[in-house]
Amino acid sequence: LSYRFGNTETNETEWKELPGCQNVTRMECDFSSAITEYYDTHHVRIRAERREEVSPWSSIFEIIPYFIAQIGPPGIELQSTNGAIKIKVSPPEANQVRKMWISYLDFKYNLVIWENSSNAEFRSQSIFPTDIIDDLAPDTTYCLKVQATLPLDMKEGLFSPIRCVKTTRKAVSDLFCATNVRVLALNMKFHLLWNNRYKQHVSYNVQYLIGYLKKLPDDYSAKWLNVPGCENITDTQCSFSSIITTVSGFYYVRVQAMSEYNTSCLSNEVKVDPLRTNEIGPPGVKVDISDVLLHIQISPPGGSESEVMREHYDLSYRVLYWKNSSNNEEEIKMKEIKQTIGTVSDLTPSTLYCVKVQAFSEFYNKSSRYSEEKCIRTPGDEILPLVILATFVIALIAVLLVATPLVFALYQAYAKMKYVFFPSCQPPLNIEGFGGQLFSSPYMSTTEEPIANFSIIETVITEEVNQIDFKDYKHSKQSSRDSGNYSNDDDTSGSKMSEEMLEKEIV
Repeated sequence: LSYRFGNTETNETEWKELPGCQNVTRMECDFSSAITEYYDTHHVRIRAERREEVSPWSSIFEIIPYFIAQIGPPGIELQSTNGAIKIKVSPPEANQVRKMWISYLDFKYNLVIWENSSNAEFRSQSIFPTDIIDDLAPDTTYCLKVQATLPLDMKEGLFSPIRCVKTTRKAVSDLFCATNVRVLALNMKFHLLWNNRYKQHVSYNVQYLIGYLKKLPDDYSAKWLNVPGCENITDTQCSFSSIITTVSGFYYVRVQAMSEYNTSCLSNEVKVDPLRTNEIGPPGVKVDISDVLLHIQISPPGGSESEVMREHYDLSYRVLYWKNSSNNEEEIKMKEIKQTIGTVSDLTPSTLYCVKVQAFSEFYNKSSRYSEEKCIRTPGDEILPLVILATFVIALIAVLLVATPLVFALYQAYAKMKYVFFPSCQPPLNIEGFGGQLFSSPYMSTTEEPIANFSIIETVITEEVNQIDFKDYKHSKQSSRDSGNYSNDDDTSGSKMSEEMLEKEIV
């Protein structure tokens, strides 16, 4: 038997023979050299030939090279050093000129390691292209294999050939090494803590490495940096918040211990993924009462300075509120809100209500501790009459303030009109009797001002008329005296003397 293959990309009639796959007698053929586009669709067909006889073409087999290709095994290099195993992984196709998977940074590597013994236990873990495998027993042979994967494409490759290596003993005593290294992060404030078992003087340097450097196949051991402010310290804790410049990546931190004999020891590395390592602190809470509503004002965790908490966690708030009374069976009610301001209605008057709030992020599956309880008492029913009374008093004062100037203005206008059109002062009757020829001011006192003698000279007058006038005058004077206008003695004597002199002048 012999086989012939052909392929086409656009037109079924444009078939080409595959080099290296003509007149083969085996049941397989390598046509990798014919594949130039790994994401395009290819069609393959086959037929058999025997001398002059040719079979019909087979049905067309459709393939997309990238989707049907399998990831090959990676290359590995091992080195036993100071009780640990240093491993360096080469990506698949590392030695090939043409590569299907160009971005080697997309590869993830799975390690399977076990002791070379009859009752070995297999241990799996993820590793970087250059990594150190520790927590191993000294003077023990370990075997391992590595697999490359592409998680985004859900592809798993073939395992590398099994390699074995024997561990050594640690050359440096780890008595003064930092142990139990851990990260405490709250509201984007990061602290590294560790324990010290050494009784003598030890100083520490906290070091960090930017995470993406571990994804590179190059050796990163010389790229560790000291954390500012955490150099040559004797405390067993230090803040490294200053190096967290982005929340999209991740970091590695470790502690370098230095003894008084100028020997050093490195602790285990701790991975820091800022948004996942960080813990959410309790929010701040303020409560207030307005009418029949309980107002709750929430301050996000971290305060006004922590913009990262608000921007990246998409926080929600769980509000618990209840009546604080001697009855322990009072129901605790809960409501969840997205805003930092909430209200509670249907309150009971003269009742003490308490509130506490918890912040949480659904995406990161994180929640804070509850805030401190804040309590406030609702006003009682008796406040309504007080409100009504206060409203009435305020309205009355307002009316008085408006009405008083108006009444005063009307009264002044009335007094002026009455003074002008209806005066209260009238001239005495004794002056009115002379036809209004004589005038005496009503405002001047008659007791203090003496009456001057006067005479009337008439050129032509009859005795009869004078007598009539005199009688009328006496009658008028008598009426004035009877009316009481001239009641004191001085006025009486003055009037008599004036009458006698007037009578003589007339005669």
